Amino acid sequence: MKREKVIDAVKELPQEFDLEELADTLIFVEKVERGLNQHEEGKTVEHAHVKELSF
Repeated sequence: MKREKVIDAVKELPQEFDLEELADTLIFVEKVERGLNQHEEGKTVEHAHVKELSF
């Protein structure tokens, strides 16, 4: 994760926040970035295929 992403995420938090809230926010941003990168690289699974795998 780039420093700019962390700074942007911190700026979106309220003036006072718990460390746990910061950690949750950074984890969320990281997961979204990872998902977007996977999508760009074609490393995704179509919804219909996932439905086939469901029980």
